[in-house]
Amino acid sequence: MKGERGVTACHADTFIPKTERERAARDGDEPGRVPFLKRFTLFNVEQCEGLPEDAYKSTAPLPEAEIIPQAEHLIEATNADFRVGGAKAFYVPSEDFIRVPPQPAFFEQINYYRTCFHELTHWTGHKDRLARDLSHSFGSKSYAREELVAEMASAFVCTSLSITPTVRHTDYIGSWLEVLREDNRAIFRAASQASKAADFILAFQYSETAAEAVA
Repeated sequence: MKGERGVTACHADTFIPKTERERAARDGDEPGRVPFLKRFTLFNVEQCEGLPEDAYKSTAPLPEAEIIPQAEHLIEATNADFRVGGAKAFYVPSEDFIRVPPQPAFFEQINYYRTCFHELTHWTGHKDRLARDLSHSFGSKSYAREELVAEMASAFVCTSLSITPTVRHTDYIGSWLEVLREDNRAIFRAASQASKAADFILAFQYSETAAEAVA
């Protein structure tokens, strides 16, 4: 619509020119790819007119959450600053809070709990808890070690709660072991720290059970 302002976006990709494809075919080798960056402007549907009718339909509401009570109780018992919303899951050590997308946003909702306990494991590494080193950049060996700990601890907690995610822990663990492939003891050190983190989390469940028994 007249007067509306869009947002600039960029699309980066590569392509193979026709001449390069022909050269590679003649020489019998792989064609070289040429990178490109394309800029365009995005508008929200509400800023437009004359679009097909189905473009104006609101998104379908999320389904009801598939709650697993014992998992919900454990998450609540930790008293962690647990914030639900957004599109990504992460833990912020400097502010000591966790954020995860809402459960119905997960393609298979059971994986919400795998993610929650993964982030709660990072939370256990805070200096006031198990004091692991959380000052690392993405892709570094220190980051890989912490990711191994988080995913293994998540697997331990899920097993204790009889939760079986459809996303396999082993695939995620394997991806970070690649970073540490020259360290054949990495998995064992991570397993030890993961066990401590899982015990730390599960202790809240036991303390809640004990409190209920006394009451």
